[in-house]
Amino acid sequence: MIIVVAPGQGSQTPGFLAPWLEDEHHRSHLAALGEQIGLDLVAHGTTSDADTIRDTRIAQPLIVAASLLSAGAIVTGRRDRIGAVAGHSVGEFAAAAIAGVLTDEEALRLVGVRGEAMAQAAAEIPTGMSAVIGGDADALAERLEQLGLVAANVNGGGQVVVAGERNNLDAFATDPIAGARVIPLQVAGAFHTPYMSSAVDAVRAAATELAPRDPSIRLYTNRDGTVVDSGSDYLELLVGQISSPVRWDLCMESFAADGVTGIIELLPGGALTGLAKRALKGVPSVAVKTPDDVAAAIELLDAA
Repeated sequence: MIIVVAPGQGSQTPGFLAPWLEDEHHRSHLAALGEQIGLDLVAHGTTSDADTIRDTRIAQPLIVAASLLSAGAIVTGRRDRIGAVAGHSVGEFAAAAIAGVLTDEEALRLVGVRGEAMAQAAAEIPTGMSAVIGGDADALAERLEQLGLVAANVNGGGQVVVAGERNNLDAFATDPIAGARVIPLQVAGAFHTPYMSSAVDAVRAAATELAPRDPSIRLYTNRDGTVVDSGSDYLELLVGQISSPVRWDLCMESFAADGVTGIIELLPGGALTGLAKRALKGVPSVAVKTPDDVAAAIELLDAA
């Protein structure tokens, strides 16, 4: 079973869409998506600087649009060869579109609301996130409780992203648990924690205007790694995951249990295939970063 996965926020880099937009079809499609949500996605994917595309309001729709752009290049005419689809955090919006729960346009409009609402929630209290690599899980849980921090993303492969108020994150970085490396992340706030509760209400209100369809491809949720058969249930999970942890470790456990034979990570790829190489050893993977990677992704699908 080949699983297509869509990455989350933080995977974008300045100019990462430039080689893709040399193709006029891709450029016009991205421009049209951007017009619908009032963002110049072409400029943000080619000429905007790192600080600009780090802005939550821009980063989230840009990443989802990029994933959908690459999916179009890989999946068109090959949907029957995809065994399943999943997304990490905001990547679940791209997964929803690929699985047919939402249209591309619906996914982009809703993620535009999400980015704006999460940016506003992040401005209420100075919060942030840090990646923790290595260290004992029990020791980490105890230290987080002491500092009032939470595990926002449990990614597997020895990586956990912790979140909370910035002064507590600084204290953790100064005195981490034994054997752990702490990497502050360039994000606006403590995503996937109760600090985002106000954003949940805004996105739920926007979601009520949509009529989701049941997925036409096997679709996993990063709430707990299970398969979701109902489009309305998945839409509710999309809303709720704004303030609840991402359990990508459980997704990968489900992939293994269900017989994954290959993983294709959509643009801007790299982070999820890196985790898979540690947690799903021996499973071939392709991270799509440039148009040159499309052939390898198609080859993996054709082999299915």
